[in-house]
Amino acid sequence: MRAAFIEELGPAENIRYGEMAPPVPGPTDVLVEVEAVSVNPVDTFVRSGLFRTPVEFPFAVSRDLVGTVVSAGPGAPGFAVGDRVWCNSLGHGGRQGAAAEQAVVPVDRLYHLPPGVDAAEAVAVVHPAGTAYLALFTHGRVRPGETVLVAGAAGNVGGALVTMAVEAGARVLATAAARDAEYCRSLGAAEVLDYEDPALGERIREAAPQGIDVHIDTSGTNDLTTAVEVLAPRGRIVLLAGARSRPVLPAGPLYMKDGAVVGFVISHATTAELAEAAVAINRLMANGRLRARSVERAPLSDAARTHQRIEAGELHGSRVVLLPKES
Repeated sequence: MRAAFIEELGPAENIRYGEMAPPVPGPTDVLVEVEAVSVNPVDTFVRSGLFRTPVEFPFAVSRDLVGTVVSAGPGAPGFAVGDRVWCNSLGHGGRQGAAAEQAVVPVDRLYHLPPGVDAAEAVAVVHPAGTAYLALFTHGRVRPGETVLVAGAAGNVGGALVTMAVEAGARVLATAAARDAEYCRSLGAAEVLDYEDPALGERIREAAPQGIDVHIDTSGTNDLTTAVEVLAPRGRIVLLAGARSRPVLPAGPLYMKDGAVVGFVISHATTAELAEAAVAINRLMANGRLRARSVERAPLSDAARTHQRIEAGELHGSRVVLLPKES
């Protein structure tokens, strides 16, 4: 089968497009014919070696797919030939990636795709939405009526955070570039603040005088000084980006507020946590509430170039979806 794969960790130029041995499913696996694959920043971290995880070479890159079931093992109930499905947790922990014509998915990491949902549109959102769900509910413990601050709300994860928090009954403050304010409002943000405003901290306090209950920064800047200043009593700061960031933590003010800082990466999520997130993701995809802002379709053979574009910062929130059948 054709695949985009690497034979050693390193730069994007290491990604080859060509023939790779087809995967062999086990009794609790499902063999999927891949229709669409998304490319995430985390894919570049795994490929480069920044995010250390067991890798078996040759290694197909990418973690997310939408496809059609080819076969299901005897220990993989609930899936039948022809079912349309998705997964957002391949390419990590010894699992082969998704960037191939076929992929093997463990049954506890595979979910049915809602009827009528476009493959490219779906695969573009399942990783950002999974991250957003875990940040808000698993780690942020957001409740209806609370105030959530989403820093970098116009991006892929940011947009999913706003959508999911609003749907859960939270009041959302968003920070974004001025040009993205209307987009953030369209997702349901109550107020949108310009992140380049030198008085941003003051603006946040004016918009949320009782403080921020859940603070999430998608940019990876992780300005904990400001985050703690605007935090409500018993507020939670959730860290999900910025692998190289080394912010200063105002420990005294944080503990005097009974506040908490928690970090996570979706790759460490349990299968139960991912399955819980998948229920919410499917509901929002089915009713049209969860959509990528911009999707760019490309052939699977463009995998190396797409990794280069992500690392060069060229995509600006657009999602590239690779299509095996167009390569």
